[in-house]
Amino acid sequence: MISTFKSNGKLLLTAEYFVLDGAKSLALPTKLGQSLIIEETSSGNISWKTYLNTNELWIDAEFNLNNFKVIKTSNAEKSAKIQEILKMCKEINPNFLAESKGIKALSKIEFDKDWGLGSSSSMITNVAAWANVDPFELNNKVFGGSGYDIACANASSPIFYQKTNSLPEWKNASFNPIFHEQLWFVYLGKKKDSRQAIADYKSKNKPSQETVNTISEISNKVAQTLDLTEFENLLNQHEEAVAKHLQIPTIKQQLFSDYPKTIKSLGAWGGDFILVTGNKTDLEYFSKKGYATILSYKELIL
Repeated sequence: MISTFKSNGKLLLTAEYFVLDGAKSLALPTKLGQSLIIEETSSGNISWKTYLNTNELWIDAEFNLNNFKVIKTSNAEKSAKIQEILKMCKEINPNFLAESKGIKALSKIEFDKDWGLGSSSSMITNVAAWANVDPFELNNKVFGGSGYDIACANASSPIFYQKTNSLPEWKNASFNPIFHEQLWFVYLGKKKDSRQAIADYKSKNKPSQETVNTISEISNKVAQTLDLTEFENLLNQHEEAVAKHLQIPTIKQQLFSDYPKTIKSLGAWGGDFILVTGNKTDLEYFSKKGYATILSYKELIL
Protein backbone atom coordinates (compact mmCIF):
# COMPACT_ATOMS: atom_id res chain seq x y z
CA MET A 1 0.00 0.00 0.00
CA ILE A 2 1.22 3.50 -0.86
CA SER A 3 0.06 6.67 0.92
CA THR A 4 0.91 10.22 -0.16
CA PHE A 5 0.91 13.35 2.01
CA LYS A 6 1.50 16.96 0.94
CA SER A 7 1.84 20.15 2.97
CA ASN A 8 2.58 23.82 2.27
CA GLY A 9 5.45 26.05 3.20
CA LYS A 10 4.80 29.27 5.13
CA LEU A 11 5.55 32.95 5.58
CA LEU A 12 4.44 35.16 8.45
CA LEU A 13 3.44 38.57 7.11
CA THR A 14 2.52 40.19 10.43
CA ALA A 15 3.10 39.54 14.14
CA GLU A 16 6.64 38.19 13.95
CA TYR A 17 7.46 37.06 17.47
CA PHE A 18 4.40 38.77 19.00
CA VAL A 19 2.27 35.81 17.95
CA LEU A 20 4.01 33.97 20.79
CA ASP A 21 2.31 36.38 23.20
CA GLY A 22 -1.17 36.16 21.72
CA ALA A 23 -1.13 38.71 18.90
CA LYS A 24 -3.23 37.96 15.83
CA SER A 25 -0.99 37.21 12.87
CA LEU A 26 -1.54 37.18 9.13
CA ALA A 27 0.18 34.09 7.75
CA LEU A 28 0.66 33.08 4.13
CA PRO A 29 0.90 29.46 2.93
CA THR A 30 3.24 29.03 -0.02
CA LYS A 31 2.69 27.13 -3.25
CA LEU A 32 5.96 25.33 -2.65
CA GLY A 33 5.84 22.74 0.12
CA GLN A 34 6.93 19.19 0.90
CA SER A 35 5.59 15.76 0.00
CA LEU A 36 5.87 12.42 1.76
CA ILE A 37 5.22 9.07 0.10
CA ILE A 38 4.89 6.05 2.40
CA GLU A 39 5.11 2.52 1.00
CA GLU A 40 4.61 -0.63 3.05
CA THR A 41 7.40 -3.20 2.66
CA SER A 42 8.54 -6.39 4.38
CA SER A 43 12.06 -5.15 5.19
CA GLY A 44 11.60 -5.01 8.96
CA ASN A 45 13.04 -1.50 8.96
CA ILE A 46 12.17 2.07 8.00
CA SER A 47 14.03 3.34 4.96
CA TRP A 48 13.93 7.15 4.82
CA LYS A 49 15.10 9.37 1.97
CA THR A 50 14.67 13.14 1.71
CA TYR A 51 15.40 14.89 -1.58
CA LEU A 52 16.01 18.61 -2.01
CA ASN A 53 14.38 20.78 -4.67
CA THR A 54 17.51 20.20 -6.75
CA ASN A 55 16.78 16.44 -6.67
CA GLU A 56 19.90 15.96 -4.54
CA LEU A 57 19.56 13.24 -1.91
CA TRP A 58 19.86 15.12 1.40
CA ILE A 59 19.01 12.47 3.98
CA ASP A 60 19.46 8.73 3.43
CA ALA A 61 18.77 6.81 6.61
CA GLU A 62 17.49 3.51 7.92
CA PHE A 63 15.77 3.00 11.29
CA ASN A 64 14.78 -0.07 13.27
CA LEU A 65 11.02 -0.47 12.89
CA ASN A 66 10.47 -1.31 16.57
CA ASN A 67 12.68 1.08 18.53
CA PHE A 68 13.65 3.57 15.76
CA LYS A 69 17.35 3.06 16.39
CA VAL A 70 19.43 4.53 13.56
CA ILE A 71 20.94 1.66 11.61
CA LYS A 72 22.73 3.79 9.04
CA THR A 73 22.60 7.39 7.88
CA SER A 74 24.19 9.96 5.61
CA ASN A 75 23.24 12.82 7.96
CA ALA A 76 23.48 12.03 11.68
CA GLU A 77 21.98 15.31 12.88
CA LYS A 78 18.91 15.21 10.65
CA SER A 79 18.40 11.49 11.22
CA ALA A 80 18.43 12.04 14.97
CA LYS A 81 15.61 14.57 14.55
CA ILE A 82 13.58 12.17 12.38
CA GLN A 83 14.16 9.50 15.01
CA GLU A 84 12.86 11.88 17.70
CA ILE A 85 9.76 12.63 15.61
CA LEU A 86 9.01 8.95 15.02
CA LYS A 87 9.44 8.13 18.71
CA MET A 88 7.12 10.97 19.67
CA CYS A 89 4.50 9.78 17.19
CA LYS A 90 4.63 6.35 18.82
CA GLU A 91 4.33 7.92 22.26
CA ILE A 92 1.27 9.94 21.24
CA ASN A 93 -0.29 7.12 19.22
CA PRO A 94 0.82 3.66 20.42
CA ASN A 95 -0.90 2.10 17.41
CA PHE A 96 1.49 3.86 15.02
CA LEU A 97 3.29 1.17 12.94
CA ALA A 98 1.94 -1.54 15.25
CA GLU A 99 1.09 -3.85 12.35
CA SER A 100 3.73 -2.71 9.89
CA LYS A 101 6.40 -5.07 8.57
CA GLY A 102 8.52 -2.36 7.01
CA ILE A 103 8.35 1.16 5.59
CA LYS A 104 9.86 2.98 2.65
CA ALA A 105 9.50 6.75 3.17
CA LEU A 106 10.31 9.20 0.38
CA SER A 107 10.17 12.93 1.12
CA LYS A 108 10.72 15.77 -1.35
CA ILE A 109 11.20 19.45 -0.44
CA GLU A 110 10.02 21.75 -3.22
CA PHE A 111 11.84 24.91 -2.10
CA ASP A 112 15.43 25.71 -1.23
CA LYS A 113 15.90 24.38 2.32
CA ASP A 114 17.72 27.59 3.28
CA TRP A 115 14.78 29.83 2.40
CA GLY A 116 13.10 29.44 5.77
CA LEU A 117 9.76 28.40 4.27
CA GLY A 118 9.20 25.55 6.68
CA SER A 119 11.12 22.40 5.81
CA SER A 120 10.60 21.24 9.41
CA SER A 121 6.96 22.27 9.82
CA SER A 122 5.89 20.79 6.50
CA MET A 123 7.65 17.52 7.37
CA ILE A 124 6.07 17.45 10.85
CA THR A 125 2.64 17.97 9.29
CA ASN A 126 3.13 15.14 6.79
CA VAL A 127 4.44 12.71 9.40
CA ALA A 128 1.60 13.62 11.77
CA ALA A 129 -0.94 12.82 9.06
CA TRP A 130 0.77 9.48 8.40
CA ALA A 131 0.93 8.62 12.12
CA ASN A 132 -2.61 9.89 12.81
CA VAL A 133 -1.50 12.32 15.53
CA ASP A 134 -2.22 15.99 16.17
CA PRO A 135 0.43 17.99 14.24
CA PHE A 136 0.31 20.84 16.78
CA GLU A 137 0.99 18.47 19.66
CA LEU A 138 3.77 16.77 17.73
CA ASN A 139 5.36 20.07 16.72
CA ASN A 140 5.12 21.47 20.24
CA LYS A 141 6.89 18.46 21.72
CA VAL A 142 9.64 18.32 19.08
CA PHE A 143 10.26 21.90 17.93
CA GLY A 144 8.09 24.31 19.92
CA GLY A 145 7.21 27.74 18.53
CA SER A 146 3.86 29.39 17.97
CA GLY A 147 2.44 26.78 15.59
CA TYR A 148 1.40 29.20 12.85
CA ASP A 149 3.58 27.26 10.42
CA ILE A 150 1.63 24.07 11.18
CA ALA A 151 -1.64 25.88 10.48
CA CYS A 152 -0.20 27.15 7.19
CA ALA A 153 0.90 23.67 6.18
CA ASN A 154 -2.70 22.56 5.61
CA ALA A 155 -4.23 25.92 4.65
CA SER A 156 -5.66 26.64 1.21
CA SER A 157 -5.37 30.44 1.49
CA PRO A 158 -3.92 33.12 3.80
CA ILE A 159 -5.01 32.74 7.42
CA PHE A 160 -5.36 34.67 10.64
CA TYR A 161 -3.57 32.76 13.39
CA GLN A 162 -3.64 33.43 17.10
CA LYS A 163 -2.87 31.58 20.31
CA THR A 164 -5.60 32.01 22.92
CA ASN A 165 -4.91 30.56 26.36
CA SER A 166 -1.96 28.76 24.73
CA LEU A 167 -4.28 27.02 22.24
CA PRO A 168 -3.97 27.57 18.47
CA GLU A 169 -6.85 29.24 16.63
CA TRP A 170 -6.94 30.06 12.96
CA LYS A 171 -9.38 30.97 10.23
CA ASN A 172 -9.21 31.97 6.59
CA ALA A 173 -8.28 35.58 5.91
CA SER A 174 -9.70 37.34 2.87
CA PHE A 175 -6.28 38.62 1.91
CA ASN A 176 -5.92 38.80 -1.86
CA PRO A 177 -4.33 42.21 -2.46
CA ILE A 178 -5.37 43.95 -5.67
CA PHE A 179 -1.89 45.49 -5.68
CA HIS A 180 -0.15 42.09 -5.61
CA GLU A 181 1.90 43.00 -8.68
CA GLN A 182 3.66 45.54 -6.45
CA LEU A 183 4.64 42.91 -3.86
CA TRP A 184 7.90 40.95 -4.06
CA PHE A 185 9.87 38.58 -1.88
CA VAL A 186 13.64 39.03 -1.79
CA TYR A 187 15.82 36.33 -0.24
CA LEU A 188 18.59 37.77 1.91
CA GLY A 189 20.74 34.64 1.74
CA LYS A 190 21.22 34.42 5.49
CA LYS A 191 19.11 31.62 6.92
CA LYS A 192 18.30 32.25 10.57
CA ASP A 193 17.79 29.70 13.32
CA SER A 194 14.13 30.17 14.26
CA ARG A 195 14.53 28.51 17.65
CA GLN A 196 17.42 30.81 18.53
CA ALA A 197 15.46 33.83 17.31
CA ILE A 198 12.53 32.82 19.52
CA ALA A 199 14.87 32.39 22.49
CA ASP A 200 16.30 35.88 21.87
CA TYR A 201 12.78 37.31 21.72
CA LYS A 202 11.78 35.61 24.97
CA SER A 203 14.88 37.00 26.67
CA LYS A 204 13.39 40.48 26.25
CA ASN A 205 10.72 41.89 28.52
CA LYS A 206 7.25 40.59 27.70
CA PRO A 207 5.41 43.08 25.44
CA SER A 208 2.56 45.03 26.99
CA GLN A 209 -1.00 44.03 26.23
CA GLU A 210 -1.38 47.38 24.50
CA THR A 211 1.45 46.48 22.12
CA VAL A 212 -0.02 43.04 21.45
CA ASN A 213 -3.41 44.61 20.73
CA THR A 214 -1.82 47.16 18.39
CA ILE A 215 -0.09 44.40 16.42
CA SER A 216 -3.36 42.45 16.18
CA GLU A 217 -5.14 45.52 14.86
CA ILE A 218 -2.39 46.02 12.25
CA SER A 219 -2.94 42.42 11.10
CA ASN A 220 -6.67 43.10 10.70
CA LYS A 221 -6.08 46.28 8.75
CA VAL A 222 -3.38 44.79 6.51
CA ALA A 223 -5.80 42.07 5.43
CA GLN A 224 -8.59 44.54 4.70
CA THR A 225 -6.91 47.44 2.94
CA LEU A 226 -7.34 47.98 -0.78
CA ASP A 227 -4.84 50.82 -0.86
CA LEU A 228 -1.12 50.19 -1.39
CA THR A 229 -0.06 53.34 0.48
CA GLU A 230 -2.08 52.36 3.54
CA PHE A 231 -0.67 48.83 3.28
CA GLU A 232 2.87 50.24 3.26
CA ASN A 233 2.15 52.51 6.23
CA LEU A 234 0.80 49.59 8.23
CA LEU A 235 3.85 47.44 7.49
CA ASN A 236 6.12 50.33 8.49
CA GLN A 237 4.26 50.65 11.80
CA HIS A 238 4.69 46.92 12.35
CA GLU A 239 8.44 47.08 11.63
CA GLU A 240 8.88 49.95 14.07
CA ALA A 241 7.00 48.07 16.83
CA VAL A 242 9.10 44.93 16.41
CA ALA A 243 12.34 46.90 16.18
CA LYS A 244 11.50 48.80 19.35
CA HIS A 245 10.79 45.61 21.28
CA LEU A 246 13.84 43.73 19.97
CA GLN A 247 15.98 46.84 20.40
CA ILE A 248 17.57 46.44 16.99
CA PRO A 249 17.25 48.51 13.80
CA THR A 250 14.84 47.43 11.09
CA ILE A 251 16.30 45.53 8.16
CA LYS A 252 15.73 48.61 6.00
CA GLN A 253 17.77 50.74 8.38
CA GLN A 254 20.50 48.11 8.47
CA LEU A 255 20.86 47.29 4.77
CA PHE A 256 18.56 49.28 2.49
CA SER A 257 18.18 52.75 3.98
CA ASP A 258 18.13 54.44 0.56
CA TYR A 259 15.38 52.25 -0.90
CA PRO A 260 12.44 54.60 -1.47
CA LYS A 261 9.61 52.16 -0.75
CA THR A 262 8.60 49.74 1.98
CA ILE A 263 10.62 46.78 3.24
CA LYS A 264 9.16 44.29 5.70
CA SER A 265 11.12 41.57 7.50
CA LEU A 266 9.61 38.09 7.47
CA GLY A 267 10.39 35.29 9.87
CA ALA A 268 13.50 35.61 12.03
CA TRP A 269 14.73 39.16 11.61
CA GLY A 270 17.83 39.66 9.49
CA GLY A 271 17.60 36.50 7.42
CA ASP A 272 15.32 34.54 5.15
CA PHE A 273 12.96 36.67 3.04
CA ILE A 274 11.88 40.29 3.10
CA LEU A 275 8.72 41.65 1.50
CA VAL A 276 9.33 44.74 -0.62
CA THR A 277 6.92 46.98 -2.47
CA GLY A 278 7.67 48.40 -5.89
CA ASN A 279 7.64 47.60 -9.59
CA LYS A 280 10.10 45.60 -11.67
CA THR A 281 12.26 48.64 -12.25
CA ASP A 282 12.51 49.24 -8.50
CA LEU A 283 13.76 45.67 -8.06
CA GLU A 284 16.94 46.51 -9.96
CA TYR A 285 18.04 48.11 -6.68
CA PHE A 286 18.26 44.66 -5.08
CA SER A 287 19.70 42.92 -8.13
CA LYS A 288 22.55 45.42 -8.23
CA LYS A 289 23.29 44.63 -4.60
CA GLY A 290 23.64 40.94 -5.46
CA TYR A 291 20.29 39.61 -4.28
CA ALA A 292 19.48 37.09 -7.00
CA THR A 293 16.38 35.39 -5.62
CA ILE A 294 13.37 37.65 -6.11
CA LEU A 295 9.90 36.10 -6.32
CA SER A 296 6.57 37.71 -7.12
CA TYR A 297 3.59 37.38 -4.79
CA LYS A 298 1.73 35.15 -7.25
CA GLU A 299 4.79 32.95 -7.78
CA LEU A 300 5.14 32.15 -4.11
CA ILE A 301 1.86 32.56 -2.24
CA LEU A 302 -0.95 30.04 -2.45
